[in-house]
Amino acid sequence: MLSAYLLVTHGSRDPRPQAGVEQLAQLLCQKLRGEMLTKTQELTDTPTLTNSSVSVVTVREPLVGTACLELAPLPLHEQIQQFGKYAISVGFQHIQIVPLFLLPGVHVMEDIPAEVTKARENFGSDLTIEVRPYLGFHPQISQLLTAKLNSFAAEAWILLSHGSRRSGGNYPVEALANQIGALTAYWSVPPSWETQAKSLLINGKRRIGILPYFLFSGGITDAIAQSVKQIKQEYPAVKFYLAKPLGANSELAEIIWDLTK
Repeated sequence: MLSAYLLVTHGSRDPRPQAGVEQLAQLLCQKLRGEMLTKTQELTDTPTLTNSSVSVVTVREPLVGTACLELAPLPLHEQIQQFGKYAISVGFQHIQIVPLFLLPGVHVMEDIPAEVTKARENFGSDLTIEVRPYLGFHPQISQLLTAKLNSFAAEAWILLSHGSRRSGGNYPVEALANQIGALTAYWSVPPSWETQAKSLLINGKRRIGILPYFLFSGGITDAIAQSVKQIKQEYPAVKFYLAKPLGANSELAEIIWDLTK
């Protein structure tokens, strides 16, 4: 069964995250077109039973949308309903919702499922709505982060996540930091990245990298950059390296595609 895809982000007043997710949606569309063309080629290469048979294969254009959990004109369940009605009108009977969140916090575990339940009430058997694992669940995220680490000459790294107050919500960040050999720090809960940086300084580190575990640039990453400037003034003999967030790229689109399989 062919699926339409809805990428769900947190939502922001800053336009950059929305621009990023729209670019990611386009990259996913390109990936889906490639997959469809490959399957079509396989079908057309299959010999027919009789020479008189004519096989016609129709390739449907992929459908990828975006929605926000918060700070949108409509609540998420109404955004899903709008997308679902359009999906049905162009021939889809199945939607896969991919939460573009990096942590299994309250939004992923409670808020999005509740909104999806509301959205389902309007469709009955006309449309199947399936929620896929959140983005940070995928094991290849660590490879994207490792590639960023290799671009800098830091001798120690701090993985800086937004953080979750939900019990167990930060465990995946701890596991990810262990995989890439970094300390963990959080923006919304302790320890802060400055606290972790000072502990590294006490241990003799003089080239410290900060890796923001965020999807796109925005208000928080701007604030992180400002805090890095401040600590550079406080410790002029120490080199601080600030990496960029994950961003919209073909590797991330590939991970999203893999989550929908």
